[in-house]
Amino acid sequence: MTDGCEFNCYGEIVRKIAIIGAGITGVTTAYQLIKSGYDVTVFEKENYPGMETSFANGGQLSASNAEVWTSWKTVFQGIQWLFKKDAPLLFNLKPSLHKLTWILEFLSNISNHEKNTIATAKMAIESRKEFKKILMDEKMNIDLYEKGIIHLSNSKENFTHGLKINNWLNKAGLDRKPITPQEIKKIEPTLNLKSIYGGFYTKSDMTGDIHLFTKQLAQICKIKGVKFNYGANVQNLIHLKDKVQINFELNNKKENEVYNSLVVCAGVNSKKLAYFLGDRINIYPVKGYSITVMLNDKKSQSSAPIVSILDDGAKIVTSRLGKNRFRIAGTAEFNGYNKDIRHDRILPLVEWCNTFFPNVSTEHAIPWAGLRPMTPSMMPKIGQGKLPGVFYNTGHGHLGWTLSNYTAEIISSQILRSDNSHS
Repeated sequence: MTDGCEFNCYGEIVRKIAIIGAGITGVTTAYQLIKSGYDVTVFEKENYPGMETSFANGGQLSASNAEVWTSWKTVFQGIQWLFKKDAPLLFNLKPSLHKLTWILEFLSNISNHEKNTIATAKMAIESRKEFKKILMDEKMNIDLYEKGIIHLSNSKENFTHGLKINNWLNKAGLDRKPITPQEIKKIEPTLNLKSIYGGFYTKSDMTGDIHLFTKQLAQICKIKGVKFNYGANVQNLIHLKDKVQINFELNNKKENEVYNSLVVCAGVNSKKLAYFLGDRINIYPVKGYSITVMLNDKKSQSSAPIVSILDDGAKIVTSRLGKNRFRIAGTAEFNGYNKDIRHDRILPLVEWCNTFFPNVSTEHAIPWAGLRPMTPSMMPKIGQGKLPGVFYNTGHGHLGWTLSNYTAEIISSQILRSDNSHS
């Protein structure tokens, strides 16, 4: 057990900070804090970084997808899809107190639909700046495509809704433009446009491999001095006046360490960890699915899109990951802490590919499921807890990669200010 502080080679006190979680938010937070001069340790229950929600998501860095879900449109769609197994949004009717409180808070946030959408878009724009700076500074290669994102509208109703959201995104400073089916075809010639009414294009959006980014950034952090405790199962958190003790199990051995500060970046596990510290963070695990289509033949490689697609009606997104991979992701499933991969939820992704990209072979499609950490407001929880030295950077929902670089900057700055005010 340590007392929470260490000295550097100049005899100066270095404040020790623990981060729980080595997904996209935990690793970006570690990167910002090590740059600020802290002694950083990351606790991760998996054996490698980015192995859960950051493993195989849609791969988009999408300010254009900043619309929060807290709208009556989402509610009515959810009711319509209630008994449809392959629906874009699936809701398990089995009751639980967690689910009930989350739904009630979700409904109470419908009045903030516009405000939170604009705020999210602004964060996404700032996050993109920091993301590109990190890529340049650290010379990372993550199968990045800066080709923009096309939003598809399959009906006049969806397109009209898109125009309203477009106005909000423009207010936030995002350049997203309505486009015709002909313009869509010109931007991405491989797309089969049978049932498309129109769409929107955001040239500044990007795609890449989130797992590659998280893994490479974790290695960069390690070189800079961040300590990673992989396979560490955090069992309890105890606040000790002005420090935090982490009780954990590592290699079948119970251990504890004391830190000046703690940042919880644990995705869907953040709710439980916050409870230990007297904080209530209402995060619900919303399951998303993806398939990674292996482009093993030249016809598939030339027939898969380079420009990222977001189908607003089907709630499906795509990203091209280098020459040989095509990621298709989507759907939302409210079914508790359950990562089972269901065939009836994967099938719509395969069928969508067959419809819009019929010359891409889906023979070799690797399925995956992950749990998005959703707050009822759809806004991430960034900031201080009730107790001194406790901070949160979690609850990013479906926009973890899109927002994480900026929220990591925010929490790092808050910790620095907090430390300076107490020094």
